[in-house]
Amino acid sequence: MVALGSLMTALSACGGPSGRGSDVSASAPADDGSGRSSAGTADPTRIPGVGDRLQRRIPADSRQVVAVYGDGSESADSTVVLYTKQGSAWHRDRSWAAHNGTKGWTTDHHENDKRSPVGVFTLSDAGGVLPDPDRAPGTGLPYTRSAAFAAPRSWDKSYWHDFDYVIAIDYNRVKGTPPNDPTRPEGASKGGGIWLHMDHGSGTSACVSLPEPAMEHLLRTLDPDRHPVAVMGDRAHLKA
Repeated sequence: MVALGSLMTALSACGGPSGRGSDVSASAPADDGSGRSSAGTADPTRIPGVGDRLQRRIPADSRQVVAVYGDGSESADSTVVLYTKQGSAWHRDRSWAAHNGTKGWTTDHHENDKRSPVGVFTLSDAGGVLPDPDRAPGTGLPYTRSAAFAAPRSWDKSYWHDFDYVIAIDYNRVKGTPPNDPTRPEGASKGGGIWLHMDHGSGTSACVSLPEPAMEHLLRTLDPDRHPVAVMGDRAHLKA
């Protein structure tokens, strides 16, 4: 029962029958838009669509950014873009249609508010029901494979594979632990267990969900030595 309680605590922010939003097609925008400043001139040293406030929070040694562009503050639809840094310039790698919290976004996330937190968060640990996708030995985020990640079979069948692959977003968690570790340094009321995970076609409880090929690509590509971070929020908050 203790183990089950810990699992449910870890899963509480992700997936589950939490008021599902509408399905979206894979035809979501490829990225944030023009990727240009208000003057219309591209600045390759900046992540497109991200204003000074969050841009300054990207660590100087970060060479990989998973940018999550929410369609709106109340929308569950978003687009994820992977950027990699070469020299001083950021380059767009790939992008995917995705989902975020069913009720949109918040700058003050709390447990069960069904909103994803706005901010810049490191990406340190991964795991899931399935084995780690093939990659070169010694590369990639630390990966914990465990059946404990499996979504409860009492949930709708469309959610059963949500946690086949997960990447922990370092919001109110202890880095260096498996994604489903239930420890909440800022207290349970601030929520936690917020992950990148497999998509079920609609909004989540607070996580960001992506198609299986996207999760596989991120697991093969994200490298601790490149200090990956997630920059996430609705477009208005990102630009602020």
